[in-house]
Amino acid sequence: MSDDLQISHDTGARRFNTRVDGHEAYVEYERADGIVTITHTIVPSEIGGRGIAAQLVQAALEYVRAEGLKVVPQCSYAAAYLKKHPQYADLVA
Repeated sequence: MSDDLQISHDTGARRFNTRVDGHEAYVEYERADGIVTITHTIVPSEIGGRGIAAQLVQAALEYVRAEGLKVVPQCSYAAAYLKKHPQYADLVA
């Protein structure tokens, strides 16, 4: 896992983004009525297997917590991440 990953939050595009080795990876979400629905987690195969998706989902969940919101993990990766990380269970709507 890359500990020095630079993740930015683009609120207009509703994405958490990072760029690794020239490839963009991101988590996309929708926000309505106090709920953040994680819709996609995208990591190109060229940079897969480095824990990038996990760090992006974690950044999204930390945002949800900081904003006092709840989360719906619509994307399968985010749902699997939440099952493996019970410290975020209180955020699930």
